[in-house]
Amino acid sequence: MYINSRQFVLIISMLSCLVLAGKVRLHAQDLIFSQYYNAPIHINPAFAGLNTYPTFTANYRIQWPSFNNAYETYAFSYDQYFKKFNSGLGLVLLSDDQGDGTLKTTRASGIYSYNVRYRDGWQMRFGLEVSYAQHRLDWDKLIFFDQIDIERGPFDSAGIPFPSNEQQPVNLNNSYLDIGFGMLLYNPQYYLGFSLDHINGAYAGFLQQIDDGLQEGLPLLFSLNAGTQIIISEDNKGNPSTFISPNIIFAFQSGFTQVNAGAYIQMESVFGGAWIRHTIDNIDAFIFTFGVNFNNTKIGYSFDLTSSQLGLQSGGSHEIAITVALKSLEKKESKYNDCFSLFR
Repeated sequence: MYINSRQFVLIISMLSCLVLAGKVRLHAQDLIFSQYYNAPIHINPAFAGLNTYPTFTANYRIQWPSFNNAYETYAFSYDQYFKKFNSGLGLVLLSDDQGDGTLKTTRASGIYSYNVRYRDGWQMRFGLEVSYAQHRLDWDKLIFFDQIDIERGPFDSAGIPFPSNEQQPVNLNNSYLDIGFGMLLYNPQYYLGFSLDHINGAYAGFLQQIDDGLQEGLPLLFSLNAGTQIIISEDNKGNPSTFISPNIIFAFQSGFTQVNAGAYIQMESVFGGAWIRHTIDNIDAFIFTFGVNFNNTKIGYSFDLTSSQLGLQSGGSHEIAITVALKSLEKKESKYNDCFSLFR
C-alpha cells in the first residue's frame, strides 16, 4: 500500500492523539544509531572514556525524509578517560524532532564510568548515566478523530483544519530526570556489554491526571552489545591498521525487540560495513556504511535501506557522524590492548 507524505503525517498525528487520550498503548523503542560504533556512549554509558584524550563526536540522523522529515535527530558527545582515577567522564546533548515538529525532545546527560582490571588482560567497566530531558508538544499540529470528515478529510477547502472538541493539556512541556546503568567486560579479542535505561521509570507524557491510571513511566530499555576484533595488520606503533570487527546489538523495550548484526572493516584510513536490522518477526532494514578515519578525524556516512513495502519511497534513513580526537593532548601515546578499534 502506498501512502503520501500528508497521509503519513496524519497517521502520526492520530497515533499521538490516541496516546494522549490514554486509549491505546503503543510499543516503541528508544533511538539506536545505525552507526552505534560512532556513538558508543549512546547505547552503553560504560563506553565512556575509551581514550585518555578528549574525544568529541557529532551525530545526525534523518529517517524517512520523503515523509516531511518524519524523524530527525542531532547529538553531540564528549568523553575521556582519566588514568589516575581509573575513571571516564562523558557528556551527551541530544535533540530529537518527530513528525516535522509535532513532538520535540531535548536531553542533556552526564556519564561516569569506572574501570577494573583483572588478570590475563580482562577488564570490566561500570557506567552510570544521569539525564535531564524535556518533551515539547505542538498541539496545533495534531489532528483528532472528530476533525475528520468522511468525504473531505480533516481540512476544509481553504486547507484549514476543522475544529475539535479535544481539550488541550495544561502543560505542553514535560521535564524529567532519567537514569541509566551499563557494564562492559572485555579483553584484547572480545567485548560484551549490557545496559539498562529508564531505571527510575520517569513519566514523559503530558496528562496531569494522577489517579486515572494513565501516567505510566518510560518502559525499561535493555540492550546487549557484543563483538570481536580480527587484526589483519598493525601500524608501526603496534595498533591495528587493517581489521574486521563482527558485532551485534540486541535491544528489548516494551515488547519490541531489535537485533543489529553485521561487521565493520577498516583498511588503513578507509572503513565500511554492512548490517541487518531484524525485529525477530521480520527484517526491518539493511544498513550500509563507509567513511574515512584519519589520525585525528573520523567521518562516516550510513544508509538504512528499508526492507518493508515503504522501501525507497520513504527515503530510507541517513546518518552522518564526525569524530574529532585531540590525540596531541595524550601525555604518552600507547599501544591499545583491547578490541575497540572500531570505536576510535
